[in-house]
Amino acid sequence: MDIGVFEQIAGVLAVCVAAGALALVLRQPLIVGLLAAGIAVGPEVLGLVEATSEIELLAKIGISLLLFVVGLKLDVRLVRKLGPVALATGLGQVGFTSVVGFLIAMALGFDLVASIYIAVALTFSSTIIIVKLLTDKRELDDLHGRIALGFLIVQDIVVVLAMIAITATGSGEGDLATEFIGVILRGGALLLFTVLIGRYVAAPATRLLARSSELLILASVTWAVALAAVSILLGFSEEVGAFLAGMALAATPYREAISGRLTTLRDFLLVFFFIELGTQFELGTATEQLTAAVVFSLFVLIGNPIIVMIIMGVMGYRKRVSFKAGLTVAQISEFSLILVALGVAQGQIGGEVVGLVTAVGLITISASTYLIYGSDRIYDRIEPMLRVFERRTPNADIDLDEDSPEPEFVVVGLGRFGTTVLEELRDRGDDVLGVDFDPHRGSRRGWEVPIIYGDAMDPDLPTQLPLHRTRWVISTLRDLDTNRHLLSALREHGFACRVAVAADDQDTADALARAGADLTIRPLHIAAGPLLTAIHEHEADTQE
Repeated sequence: MDIGVFEQIAGVLAVCVAAGALALVLRQPLIVGLLAAGIAVGPEVLGLVEATSEIELLAKIGISLLLFVVGLKLDVRLVRKLGPVALATGLGQVGFTSVVGFLIAMALGFDLVASIYIAVALTFSSTIIIVKLLTDKRELDDLHGRIALGFLIVQDIVVVLAMIAITATGSGEGDLATEFIGVILRGGALLLFTVLIGRYVAAPATRLLARSSELLILASVTWAVALAAVSILLGFSEEVGAFLAGMALAATPYREAISGRLTTLRDFLLVFFFIELGTQFELGTATEQLTAAVVFSLFVLIGNPIIVMIIMGVMGYRKRVSFKAGLTVAQISEFSLILVALGVAQGQIGGEVVGLVTAVGLITISASTYLIYGSDRIYDRIEPMLRVFERRTPNADIDLDEDSPEPEFVVVGLGRFGTTVLEELRDRGDDVLGVDFDPHRGSRRGWEVPIIYGDAMDPDLPTQLPLHRTRWVISTLRDLDTNRHLLSALREHGFACRVAVAADDQDTADALARAGADLTIRPLHIAAGPLLTAIHEHEADTQE
Protein backbone atom coordinates (compact mmCIF):
# COMPACT_ATOMS: atom_id res chain seq x y z
CA MET A 1 0.00 0.00 0.00
CA ASP A 2 1.40 3.35 -1.04
CA ILE A 3 1.59 5.91 1.75
CA GLY A 4 0.99 9.49 0.70
CA VAL A 5 2.53 12.65 2.07
CA PHE A 6 -0.48 13.37 4.28
CA GLU A 7 -0.29 9.94 5.91
CA GLN A 8 3.46 10.35 6.38
CA ILE A 9 3.02 13.68 8.11
CA ALA A 10 0.32 12.22 10.37
CA GLY A 11 2.67 9.42 11.44
CA VAL A 12 5.56 11.82 11.89
CA LEU A 13 3.51 14.15 14.11
CA ALA A 14 2.46 11.18 16.24
CA VAL A 15 6.11 10.22 16.76
CA CYS A 16 7.00 13.84 17.60
CA VAL A 17 4.22 14.03 20.20
CA ALA A 18 5.39 10.74 21.76
CA ALA A 19 9.03 11.87 21.79
CA GLY A 20 8.09 15.25 23.23
CA ALA A 21 5.99 13.64 25.97
CA LEU A 22 8.85 11.27 26.81
CA ALA A 23 11.24 14.22 27.02
CA LEU A 24 8.91 15.98 29.45
CA VAL A 25 8.53 12.83 31.59
CA LEU A 26 12.32 12.46 31.70
CA ARG A 27 12.64 16.21 32.41
CA GLN A 28 14.64 16.79 29.25
CA PRO A 29 14.41 19.83 26.96
CA LEU A 30 11.65 19.54 24.39
CA ILE A 31 14.05 20.43 21.57
CA VAL A 32 16.14 17.34 22.34
CA GLY A 33 13.01 15.19 22.12
CA LEU A 34 12.07 16.75 18.78
CA LEU A 35 15.58 16.22 17.42
CA ALA A 36 15.41 12.57 18.46
CA ALA A 37 12.00 12.28 16.81
CA GLY A 38 13.36 13.81 13.60
CA ILE A 39 16.15 11.22 13.45
CA ALA A 40 13.74 8.41 14.36
CA VAL A 41 11.29 9.16 11.54
CA GLY A 42 14.07 9.69 9.00
CA PRO A 43 15.26 7.14 6.44
CA GLU A 44 18.08 5.86 8.68
CA VAL A 45 15.79 4.56 11.47
CA LEU A 46 12.01 4.10 11.05
CA GLY A 47 11.93 5.34 7.48
CA LEU A 48 8.55 7.03 7.92
CA VAL A 49 9.56 10.03 5.88
CA GLU A 50 12.20 11.16 3.45
CA ALA A 51 13.25 14.65 2.51
CA THR A 52 10.27 16.04 0.59
CA SER A 53 9.38 19.43 -0.80
CA GLU A 54 6.26 19.53 1.40
CA ILE A 55 8.20 19.12 4.64
CA GLU A 56 10.84 21.58 3.48
CA LEU A 57 8.12 24.13 2.68
CA LEU A 58 6.45 23.77 6.09
CA ALA A 59 9.84 24.04 7.78
CA LYS A 60 10.64 27.25 5.89
CA ILE A 61 7.30 28.80 6.79
CA GLY A 62 7.91 27.93 10.46
CA ILE A 63 11.38 29.48 10.31
CA SER A 64 9.96 32.59 8.65
CA LEU A 65 7.29 33.02 11.34
CA LEU A 66 9.86 32.54 14.11
CA LEU A 67 12.13 35.28 12.77
CA PHE A 68 9.13 37.47 11.93
CA VAL A 69 7.98 37.38 15.56
CA VAL A 70 11.53 38.20 16.70
CA GLY A 71 11.63 41.17 14.32
CA LEU A 72 8.28 42.39 15.67
CA LYS A 73 9.82 42.85 19.10
CA LEU A 74 13.00 44.59 17.96
CA ASP A 75 13.31 48.26 18.82
CA VAL A 76 15.31 50.15 16.18
CA ARG A 77 17.02 52.11 18.98
CA LEU A 78 18.54 48.86 20.23
CA VAL A 79 20.05 48.20 16.81
CA ARG A 80 22.06 51.41 17.13
CA LYS A 81 23.08 50.59 20.71
CA LEU A 82 24.03 46.96 20.15
CA GLY A 83 25.39 47.24 16.59
CA PRO A 84 29.08 47.58 17.53
CA VAL A 85 29.16 44.60 19.92
CA ALA A 86 27.12 42.46 17.51
CA LEU A 87 29.51 43.24 14.66
CA ALA A 88 32.64 42.72 16.76
CA THR A 89 31.54 39.43 18.31
CA GLY A 90 30.03 38.11 15.08
CA LEU A 91 33.08 38.76 12.92
CA GLY A 92 35.53 37.94 15.74
CA GLN A 93 33.95 34.56 16.41
CA VAL A 94 33.78 33.73 12.68
CA GLY A 95 37.47 34.61 12.22
CA PHE A 96 38.65 32.69 15.30
CA THR A 97 36.62 29.56 14.58
CA SER A 98 37.67 29.51 10.92
CA VAL A 99 41.40 29.71 11.66
CA VAL A 100 41.50 27.29 14.58
CA GLY A 101 39.00 24.91 12.97
CA PHE A 102 41.16 24.80 9.83
CA LEU A 103 44.25 23.92 11.87
CA ILE A 104 42.40 21.15 13.73
CA ALA A 105 41.06 19.71 10.45
CA MET A 106 44.54 19.68 8.91
CA ALA A 107 45.93 18.01 12.05
CA LEU A 108 43.27 15.28 11.77
CA GLY A 109 44.41 14.48 8.23
CA PHE A 110 41.84 16.22 6.06
CA ASP A 111 43.06 17.73 2.79
CA LEU A 112 43.26 21.47 2.20
CA VAL A 113 39.87 22.01 0.55
CA ALA A 114 38.00 19.76 2.99
CA SER A 115 39.66 21.55 5.93
CA ILE A 116 38.51 24.92 4.59
CA TYR A 117 34.92 23.69 4.24
CA ILE A 118 34.90 22.15 7.71
CA ALA A 119 36.39 25.29 9.27
CA VAL A 120 33.85 27.57 7.63
CA ALA A 121 30.95 25.25 8.50
CA LEU A 122 31.93 25.33 12.18
CA THR A 123 31.69 29.11 12.34
CA PHE A 124 27.91 29.42 11.90
CA SER A 125 25.48 29.09 14.79
CA SER A 126 21.82 28.18 14.45
CA THR A 127 19.62 31.27 14.61
CA ILE A 128 16.54 29.05 14.69
CA ILE A 129 17.66 26.95 17.66
CA ILE A 130 18.94 29.91 19.67
CA VAL A 131 15.90 32.10 19.14
CA LYS A 132 13.64 29.17 20.07
CA LEU A 133 15.62 28.41 23.25
CA LEU A 134 15.87 32.04 24.36
CA THR A 135 12.17 32.52 23.66
CA ASP A 136 11.31 29.47 25.76
CA LYS A 137 13.45 30.83 28.61
CA ARG A 138 12.00 34.33 28.10
CA GLU A 139 15.51 35.72 27.71
CA LEU A 140 15.33 37.01 24.15
CA ASP A 141 14.61 40.51 25.45
CA ASP A 142 17.50 40.40 27.95
CA LEU A 143 20.78 42.09 27.11
CA HIS A 144 22.61 38.86 26.30
CA GLY A 145 19.67 37.74 24.14
CA ARG A 146 19.69 40.96 22.13
CA ILE A 147 23.45 40.77 21.62
CA ALA A 148 23.21 37.11 20.59
CA LEU A 149 20.53 37.94 18.04
CA GLY A 150 22.77 40.68 16.65
CA PHE A 151 25.81 38.52 16.01
CA LEU A 152 23.66 35.67 14.68
CA ILE A 153 22.40 38.07 12.01
CA VAL A 154 26.01 39.01 11.23
CA GLN A 155 26.76 35.30 10.80
CA ASP A 156 23.82 34.91 8.40
CA ILE A 157 25.29 37.65 6.21
CA VAL A 158 28.66 35.87 6.22
CA VAL A 159 26.87 32.64 5.20
CA VAL A 160 25.47 34.36 2.12
CA LEU A 161 28.90 35.67 1.14
CA ALA A 162 30.48 32.24 1.68
CA MET A 163 27.90 30.53 -0.53
CA ILE A 164 28.43 33.11 -3.27
CA ALA A 165 32.18 32.51 -3.10
CA ILE A 166 31.70 28.72 -3.32
CA THR A 167 29.34 29.00 -6.29
CA ALA A 168 31.63 31.43 -8.13
CA THR A 169 34.81 29.40 -7.60
CA GLY A 170 33.06 26.11 -8.34
CA SER A 171 31.58 27.20 -11.65
CA GLY A 172 34.63 29.16 -12.69
CA GLU A 173 32.35 31.83 -14.08
CA GLY A 174 31.74 35.35 -12.92
CA ASP A 175 33.77 37.89 -11.03
CA LEU A 176 33.80 37.31 -7.26
CA ALA A 177 34.18 41.03 -6.47
CA THR A 178 31.23 41.83 -8.72
CA GLU A 179 29.12 39.20 -6.97
CA PHE A 180 29.95 40.64 -3.55
CA ILE A 181 29.12 44.16 -4.69
CA GLY A 182 25.84 42.83 -6.04
CA VAL A 183 25.02 41.31 -2.65
CA ILE A 184 25.68 44.62 -0.92
CA LEU A 185 23.49 46.53 -3.39
CA ARG A 186 20.65 44.01 -3.20
CA GLY A 187 20.85 43.93 0.59
CA GLY A 188 20.79 47.71 0.76
CA ALA A 189 17.76 47.84 -1.53
CA LEU A 190 15.91 45.26 0.57
CA LEU A 191 16.71 47.16 3.76
CA LEU A 192 15.64 50.49 2.25
CA PHE A 193 12.38 48.97 1.03
CA THR A 194 11.66 47.61 4.50
CA VAL A 195 12.40 50.96 6.15
CA LEU A 196 10.06 52.79 3.75
CA ILE A 197 7.27 50.27 4.36
CA GLY A 198 7.75 50.56 8.12
CA ARG A 199 7.71 54.36 8.07
CA TYR A 200 4.96 55.16 5.58
CA VAL A 201 2.79 52.09 4.98
CA ALA A 202 2.79 49.84 8.08
CA ALA A 203 0.83 52.12 10.44
CA PRO A 204 -2.13 53.00 8.17
CA ALA A 205 -2.28 49.49 6.69
CA THR A 206 -2.39 47.74 10.06
CA ARG A 207 -4.89 50.28 11.38
CA LEU A 208 -7.23 49.37 8.54
CA LEU A 209 -6.67 45.61 8.76
CA ALA A 210 -7.03 45.54 12.54
CA ARG A 211 -10.78 46.11 12.19
CA SER A 212 -10.82 42.34 11.79
CA SER A 213 -8.38 40.41 13.99
CA GLU A 214 -8.45 37.43 11.59
CA LEU A 215 -7.57 39.64 8.61
CA LEU A 216 -4.76 41.33 10.56
CA ILE A 217 -3.13 37.97 11.34
CA LEU A 218 -3.62 36.70 7.77
CA ALA A 219 -2.06 39.86 6.34
CA SER A 220 0.84 39.65 8.80
CA VAL A 221 1.65 36.05 7.85
CA THR A 222 1.37 36.96 4.17
CA TRP A 223 3.75 39.89 4.63
CA ALA A 224 6.28 37.73 6.51
CA VAL A 225 6.26 34.91 3.95
CA ALA A 226 6.24 37.31 0.98
CA LEU A 227 9.28 39.27 2.14
CA ALA A 228 11.03 35.98 3.01
CA ALA A 229 10.38 34.86 -0.57
CA VAL A 230 11.73 38.16 -1.94
CA SER A 231 14.81 37.70 0.24
CA ILE A 232 15.43 34.25 -1.28
CA LEU A 233 15.04 35.65 -4.80
CA LEU A 234 17.67 38.29 -3.96
CA GLY A 235 20.12 35.62 -2.85
CA PHE A 236 19.58 35.80 0.92
CA SER A 237 17.91 33.36 3.30
CA GLU A 238 14.25 33.38 4.28
CA GLU A 239 15.39 34.26 7.80
CA VAL A 240 16.67 37.68 6.71
CA GLY A 241 13.48 38.59 4.86
CA ALA A 242 11.15 37.42 7.63
CA PHE A 243 13.18 39.25 10.26
CA LEU A 244 13.02 42.50 8.28
CA ALA A 245 9.28 41.99 7.77
CA GLY A 246 8.83 41.88 11.53
CA MET A 247 10.98 44.97 12.00
CA ALA A 248 8.76 46.86 9.55
CA LEU A 249 5.76 46.29 11.84
CA ALA A 250 7.64 46.71 15.13
CA ALA A 251 6.73 50.39 15.45
CA THR A 252 2.99 49.76 15.05
CA PRO A 253 0.81 49.41 18.15
CA TYR A 254 -0.39 45.97 17.04
CA ARG A 255 2.87 44.07 17.29
CA GLU A 256 2.03 42.41 20.61
CA ALA A 257 -1.37 41.27 19.36
CA ILE A 258 0.16 39.84 16.18
CA SER A 259 2.95 38.14 18.11
CA GLY A 260 0.56 36.54 20.57
CA ARG A 261 -1.72 35.15 17.88
CA LEU A 262 1.18 33.65 15.88
CA THR A 263 2.92 31.85 18.75
CA THR A 264 1.02 28.56 18.50
CA LEU A 265 1.18 28.42 14.69
CA ARG A 266 4.91 29.19 14.80
CA ASP A 267 5.66 26.41 17.30
CA PHE A 268 3.64 23.88 15.30
CA LEU A 269 5.40 24.62 12.03
CA LEU A 270 8.84 24.57 13.67
CA VAL A 271 8.32 20.86 14.33
CA PHE A 272 8.89 20.32 10.62
CA PHE A 273 12.26 22.04 10.90
CA PHE A 274 13.41 19.31 13.30
CA ILE A 275 11.92 16.64 11.06
CA GLU A 276 13.86 18.04 8.11
CA LEU A 277 17.07 17.93 10.14
CA GLY A 278 16.39 14.28 10.92
CA THR A 279 15.92 13.36 7.28
CA GLN A 280 19.44 14.65 6.54
CA PHE A 281 21.08 12.39 9.14
CA GLU A 282 23.20 9.57 7.68
CA LEU A 283 24.07 7.15 10.48
CA GLY A 284 26.68 5.15 8.60
CA THR A 285 28.66 8.15 7.37
CA ALA A 286 28.44 9.86 10.76
CA THR A 287 29.77 6.86 12.71
CA GLU A 288 32.77 6.61 10.38
CA GLN A 289 33.75 10.15 11.40
CA LEU A 290 32.86 9.77 15.09
CA THR A 291 36.31 10.62 16.51
CA ALA A 292 36.68 13.74 14.39
CA ALA A 293 33.05 14.69 15.16
CA VAL A 294 33.73 14.54 18.92
CA VAL A 295 36.89 16.65 18.55
CA PHE A 296 35.16 19.33 16.49
CA SER A 297 32.11 19.29 18.77
CA LEU A 298 34.24 19.96 21.84
CA PHE A 299 35.95 22.79 19.98
CA VAL A 300 32.59 24.39 19.11
CA LEU A 301 31.14 23.83 22.58
CA ILE A 302 34.15 25.31 24.37
CA GLY A 303 36.10 27.46 21.92
CA ASN A 304 33.25 29.51 20.45
CA PRO A 305 31.88 30.69 23.83
CA ILE A 306 35.39 31.57 25.02
CA ILE A 307 36.17 33.85 22.08
CA VAL A 308 32.81 35.62 22.50
CA MET A 309 33.50 36.14 26.21
CA ILE A 310 36.95 37.52 25.43
CA ILE A 311 35.63 40.02 22.88
CA MET A 312 32.74 41.15 25.07
CA GLY A 313 35.01 41.39 28.10
CA VAL A 314 37.39 43.67 26.20
CA MET A 315 34.40 45.82 25.19
CA GLY A 316 33.45 46.24 28.85
CA TYR A 317 30.54 43.86 29.35
CA ARG A 318 29.99 42.02 32.60
CA LYS A 319 30.98 38.39 32.80
CA ARG A 320 27.43 37.12 33.30
CA VAL A 321 26.21 38.80 30.11
CA SER A 322 29.30 37.61 28.20
CA PHE A 323 28.93 34.05 29.46
CA LYS A 324 25.24 33.71 28.58
CA ALA A 325 25.76 35.34 25.17
CA GLY A 326 28.75 33.08 24.53
CA LEU A 327 26.74 29.92 25.13
CA THR A 328 24.49 30.81 22.21
CA VAL A 329 27.30 30.06 19.71
CA ALA A 330 28.06 26.63 21.19
CA GLN A 331 26.52 24.78 18.23
CA ILE A 332 26.62 24.83 14.45
CA SER A 333 23.85 25.85 12.12
CA GLU A 334 21.56 24.15 9.63
CA PHE A 335 23.31 26.43 7.13
CA SER A 336 26.52 24.52 7.86
CA LEU A 337 24.86 21.45 6.31
CA ILE A 338 23.69 23.49 3.31
CA LEU A 339 27.21 24.87 2.88
CA VAL A 340 28.93 21.47 2.72
CA ALA A 341 26.13 20.06 0.55
CA LEU A 342 26.84 22.90 -1.88
CA GLY A 343 30.52 21.93 -1.81
CA VAL A 344 29.62 18.34 -2.73
CA ALA A 345 27.41 19.57 -5.57
CA GLN A 346 30.33 21.65 -6.85
CA GLY A 347 32.56 18.57 -6.76
CA GLN A 348 35.01 20.16 -4.33
CA ILE A 349 34.54 17.78 -1.35
CA GLY A 350 33.24 14.26 -0.72
CA GLY A 351 30.24 12.94 1.17
CA GLU A 352 32.33 12.13 4.26
CA VAL A 353 32.51 15.85 5.07
CA VAL A 354 28.71 16.05 4.99
CA GLY A 355 28.48 13.12 7.42
CA LEU A 356 31.03 14.73 9.73
CA VAL A 357 29.30 18.12 9.78
CA THR A 358 25.91 16.46 10.31
CA ALA A 359 27.23 14.55 13.32
CA VAL A 360 28.82 17.72 14.75
CA GLY A 361 25.52 19.54 14.24
CA LEU A 362 23.47 16.96 16.10
CA ILE A 363 25.98 16.71 18.97
CA THR A 364 26.41 20.45 19.43
CA ILE A 365 22.73 21.35 19.05
CA SER A 366 21.76 18.76 21.67
CA ALA A 367 24.58 19.70 24.05
CA SER A 368 24.10 23.46 23.71
CA THR A 369 20.40 23.03 24.48
CA TYR A 370 21.34 21.69 27.91
CA LEU A 371 23.96 24.42 28.35
CA ILE A 372 21.52 27.23 27.60
CA TYR A 373 18.70 25.79 29.70
CA GLY A 374 21.10 25.35 32.62
CA SER A 375 23.10 28.54 32.03
CA ASP A 376 22.21 30.14 35.38
CA ARG A 377 23.20 27.07 37.40
CA ILE A 378 26.40 26.63 35.42
CA TYR A 379 27.29 30.29 35.88
CA ASP A 380 26.79 30.12 39.63
CA ARG A 381 29.21 27.20 39.85
CA ILE A 382 32.01 28.58 37.68
CA GLU A 383 31.57 32.31 38.35
CA PRO A 384 35.00 32.75 40.03
CA MET A 385 36.71 31.26 36.95
CA LEU A 386 34.98 33.77 34.67
CA ARG A 387 36.42 36.86 36.32
CA VAL A 388 39.30 36.77 33.86
CA PHE A 389 36.79 37.67 31.11
CA GLU A 390 35.64 40.87 32.84
CA ARG A 391 37.29 44.26 33.23
CA ARG A 392 37.86 45.57 36.71
CA THR A 393 35.35 48.31 35.92
CA PRO A 394 32.81 47.06 33.33
CA ASN A 395 31.40 50.02 31.47
CA ALA A 396 29.15 48.62 28.76
CA ASP A 397 25.87 48.32 30.63
CA ILE A 398 22.88 49.16 28.44
CA ASP A 399 19.42 49.86 29.78
CA LEU A 400 17.13 48.10 27.34
CA ASP A 401 13.98 49.43 28.99
CA GLU A 402 14.93 53.02 29.70
CA ASP A 403 11.89 54.44 27.87
CA SER A 404 9.38 51.67 28.57
CA PRO A 405 6.37 52.28 30.82
CA GLU A 406 6.39 50.95 34.38
CA PRO A 407 2.72 51.12 35.35
CA GLU A 408 1.34 50.61 38.82
CA PHE A 409 -2.06 49.69 37.38
CA VAL A 410 -2.81 47.74 34.20
CA VAL A 411 -6.39 47.86 32.90
CA VAL A 412 -7.33 45.01 30.54
CA GLY A 413 -10.35 45.80 28.38
CA LEU A 414 -11.09 49.39 27.39
CA GLY A 415 -14.86 49.29 27.00
CA ARG A 416 -17.08 51.79 28.80
CA PHE A 417 -16.27 50.47 32.26
CA GLY A 418 -12.57 49.97 31.49
CA THR A 419 -12.32 53.45 30.02
CA THR A 420 -13.82 54.95 33.16
CA VAL A 421 -11.42 53.02 35.40
CA LEU A 422 -8.42 54.05 33.31
CA GLU A 423 -9.42 57.72 33.28
CA GLU A 424 -10.04 57.74 37.04
CA LEU A 425 -6.62 56.24 37.72
CA ARG A 426 -4.98 58.69 35.32
CA ASP A 427 -6.71 61.65 36.92
CA ARG A 428 -5.45 60.50 40.32
CA GLY A 429 -1.91 60.70 39.00
CA ASP A 430 -1.24 56.95 38.96
CA ASP A 431 1.02 55.32 36.38
CA VAL A 432 -1.37 53.32 34.20
CA LEU A 433 -1.32 51.12 31.12
CA GLY A 434 -4.28 50.07 29.00
CA VAL A 435 -4.62 46.74 27.16
CA ASP A 436 -7.24 46.11 24.48
CA PHE A 437 -7.57 44.30 21.16
CA ASP A 438 -9.62 47.08 19.55
CA PRO A 439 -6.98 49.28 17.88
CA HIS A 440 -9.23 52.35 17.67
CA ARG A 441 -10.33 52.89 21.26
CA GLY A 442 -7.21 54.73 22.39
CA SER A 443 -6.80 56.75 19.19
CA ARG A 444 -10.41 57.94 19.24
CA ARG A 445 -10.00 59.41 22.70
CA GLY A 446 -6.53 60.86 22.10
CA TRP A 447 -5.20 59.42 25.38
CA GLU A 448 -1.72 60.27 26.49
CA VAL A 449 -1.49 57.06 28.54
CA PRO A 450 0.30 54.10 26.91
CA ILE A 451 -1.91 51.44 25.38
CA ILE A 452 -0.83 47.95 24.32
CA TYR A 453 -3.00 46.09 21.87
CA GLY A 454 -3.13 42.54 23.15
CA ASP A 455 -5.48 39.59 23.49
CA ALA A 456 -6.52 38.60 27.01
CA MET A 457 -6.91 34.99 25.81
CA ASP A 458 -3.23 34.87 24.80
CA PRO A 459 -1.40 32.72 27.39
CA ASP A 460 1.79 34.71 26.78
CA LEU A 461 0.18 38.13 27.29
CA PRO A 462 1.78 38.66 30.75
CA THR A 463 5.25 38.32 29.20
CA GLN A 464 4.39 41.12 26.77
CA LEU A 465 3.45 43.54 29.56
CA PRO A 466 5.79 45.55 31.83
CA LEU A 467 4.47 44.13 35.11
CA HIS A 468 7.58 44.39 37.30
CA ARG A 469 6.25 47.38 39.30
CA THR A 470 2.57 46.70 38.79
CA ARG A 471 0.44 46.58 41.95
CA TRP A 472 -2.90 45.70 40.36
CA VAL A 473 -4.02 44.15 37.09
CA ILE A 474 -7.68 45.09 36.56
CA SER A 475 -9.69 43.09 34.04
CA THR A 476 -12.95 44.81 33.09
CA LEU A 477 -13.84 41.97 30.71
CA ARG A 478 -16.88 40.19 32.10
CA ASP A 479 -16.34 36.86 30.36
CA LEU A 480 -15.65 34.02 32.80
CA ASP A 481 -13.35 31.98 30.54
CA THR A 482 -11.33 35.01 29.47
CA ASN A 483 -10.71 36.06 33.07
CA ARG A 484 -9.79 32.52 34.03
CA HIS A 485 -7.22 32.42 31.22
CA LEU A 486 -5.78 35.74 32.34
CA LEU A 487 -5.54 34.64 35.99
CA SER A 488 -3.90 31.36 35.00
CA ALA A 489 -1.40 33.08 32.69
CA LEU A 490 -0.38 35.62 35.34
CA ARG A 491 0.22 32.93 37.96
CA GLU A 492 1.94 30.57 35.53
CA HIS A 493 4.47 33.24 34.59
CA GLY A 494 5.14 34.04 38.24
CA PHE A 495 3.75 37.57 38.50
CA ALA A 496 2.83 38.41 42.08
CA CYS A 497 0.67 41.48 41.40
CA ARG A 498 -2.88 41.45 42.70
CA VAL A 499 -5.71 40.91 40.23
CA ALA A 500 -9.20 42.42 40.16
CA VAL A 501 -11.73 40.99 37.68
CA ALA A 502 -15.24 41.96 36.61
CA ALA A 503 -18.29 39.70 36.73
CA ASP A 504 -21.95 40.04 35.78
CA ASP A 505 -23.39 37.95 38.61
CA GLN A 506 -22.47 36.53 42.00
CA ASP A 507 -21.93 32.97 40.72
CA THR A 508 -19.35 34.20 38.22
CA ALA A 509 -17.71 36.35 40.90
CA ASP A 510 -17.45 33.33 43.22
CA ALA A 511 -15.95 31.18 40.43
CA LEU A 512 -13.32 33.82 39.69
CA ALA A 513 -12.47 34.15 43.37
CA ARG A 514 -11.89 30.40 43.49
CA ALA A 515 -9.69 30.75 40.38
CA GLY A 516 -7.40 33.12 42.28
CA ALA A 517 -8.80 36.62 41.84
CA ASP A 518 -7.91 38.93 44.72
CA LEU A 519 -10.96 41.09 44.12
CA THR A 520 -14.15 40.64 42.08
CA ILE A 521 -16.14 43.59 40.74
CA ARG A 522 -19.77 43.62 39.58
CA PRO A 523 -19.99 46.79 37.45
CA LEU A 524 -23.76 46.67 36.94
CA HIS A 525 -24.34 46.05 40.63
CA ILE A 526 -22.04 48.95 41.55
CA ALA A 527 -23.74 51.27 39.05
CA ALA A 528 -27.21 50.40 40.37
CA GLY A 529 -26.42 51.61 43.89
CA PRO A 530 -25.91 55.33 43.11
CA LEU A 531 -28.92 55.27 40.77
CA LEU A 532 -31.28 53.91 43.44
CA THR A 533 -29.85 56.32 45.99
CA ALA A 534 -30.53 59.25 43.65
CA ILE A 535 -34.11 58.03 43.06
CA HIS A 536 -34.82 57.76 46.79
CA GLU A 537 -33.35 61.21 47.40
CA HIS A 538 -35.45 62.67 44.60
CA GLU A 539 -38.64 61.09 46.02
CA ALA A 540 -37.83 62.42 49.48
CA ASP A 541 -37.31 65.95 48.12
CA THR A 542 -40.59 65.74 46.19
CA GLN A 543 -42.59 64.66 49.24
CA GLU A 544 -41.22 67.54 51.24
